[in-house]
Formats: sequence, C-alpha cells, structure tokens
Amino acid sequence: MLYRNDFMEPAIFTPENLLREARRQKKLSEGNVPEICILDPDGDIVKYLLKTNQAELNVYWACYHTILYEFNFNKFKLGIIGNAVGAPFAVLIAEQLFVSGCKLLISMTSAGIINKPKNNSRFILIESSIRDEGTSYHYLSPDIQSEIHVDLFNRISPLFNKPHFSLEPGISWTTDAPYRETVSAIESAKQKGAISVEMESSALYAYATAKQKDIICFAHLTNSMAQNEIDFEKGIENGSIDSLNIIYETIKNFSAIEYAI
Repeated sequence: MLYRNDFMEPAIFTPENLLREARRQKKLSEGNVPEICILDPDGDIVKYLLKTNQAELNVYWACYHTILYEFNFNKFKLGIIGNAVGAPFAVLIAEQLFVSGCKLLISMTSAGIINKPKNNSRFILIESSIRDEGTSYHYLSPDIQSEIHVDLFNRISPLFNKPHFSLEPGISWTTDAPYRETVSAIESAKQKGAISVEMESSALYAYATAKQKDIICFAHLTNSMAQNEIDFEKGIENGSIDSLNIIYETIKNFSAIEYAI
C-alpha cells in the first residue's frame, strides 16, 4: 500500500480539467448543475422519477461515466445521479459535482443491518463511519475519524423526533469488498458500534472534511446480507417515496441557505 502524507498537497489531475476536456469533446455549453444533488447508488429513486415523468436530463453535466437528471421537488430544484456504487466512484462523482455548481450533496444508499438500531428505524443518518475502504486514506490521515460535520448533524437532528420518518443517527461500516463480510469482520464492526454496512459514506465524509464540502449520508436499512430468503425489500416504489420525503425534510432545515428554485 502506498503510504501517503501529502494530504494538503494539490493534485495534478483535477476534476475541473477533466470536465473542461469532456465539455470540449461532447460539445457541451458551460452551465451549472443544481445546488442540491443526490447520489442514489441503487438507482431506484432515479427509476421512480423517470417512470413518473418527474425528471429530465441536465444538459450541462459533462461527466464521462454518469447521467445527471434534475427534477423539481416542491420548491427545490434537485439533481440526481443513479448507480454510483462504491467509495471510489461516489467520491469521483462528488468531486465533479462540487466543481459544477453543487453546494450540498446527499447520499441515500441501501445498507445491511449489523446491529439493530435503537429505535428499530428503517433509516439512519450516518453520523460516523468505520473506514474499511481505500479512498478515504487519500483524503485524510488514518487517525482522523470520518464523520458528518456537526453543523449538518444539528440541522437534521429535529427529524429524529418525528417517528413517521423512521430515522435515527448511527455508525456505519464502509467496506469496498461486500463479499468479504465475514463473521470476524462483522463481529469487529459490531464491537465498534456499527448499525449498518454500506460502501460509500466513509469516503464521502473524508472528502467532505478534507475539502470542506457539505455532504450528508443516509442509509436505508434494507437487508441482513441475504441471510433470509425474503430480503432487500425497500417498500413502496422500492423505498423511493420514503427516501425522497426524508431528503425533502432534510433540505427544509437548511433555510439559511438559498437552495430554492
């Protein structure tokens, strides 16, 4: 493993330069993405929005690997990218979104249950993450915890007292090898207080801390690592409606920032 101690040193390869060349090759006009964007690793929210004719392509998004849709949700204009699975991909997209006009990024991923949440909630706001992936170690030294910024956490915390959202805070284990979730690894995560296991949050929070960006990671607790035959059930429209409601209520708590259409 390459040992890094250059966390404050600027990179040679930047998202600005990549997107500049992508715009040139794709003959795209200059323009911004919505100020609030969503990462939808499962892609179910995107499918729901397209099925209900709520989403349209953002014509300014110059990424080589993904499609950005935008949609109006009550008074907010949101961008959304589906199927950005895993820490390296999620952070690659996050870097490009923030240099394209995004100011707040929300990840809504599905997750396996490690420990039952205290209130048996179906969603958790990931307050901190166990760093068991490689991407975060390119942004933060190993001794720094990967966690949500305290101001963001405090803005969202009023939702914990609304039972119909089925949301509570919790620790998550981020792995980049989902098929290596062994008994020993799961037990270690349990001992560290993890409620869930997923593939993105520790890297997204590390990037957010290093680059001072606003990122919020939610986990929809949908499975027990396929240990039961009836698993991975997410609810109506594969959980999209519940997920969007949590996202909307989250955004409403950012009234000090002008994210309206």
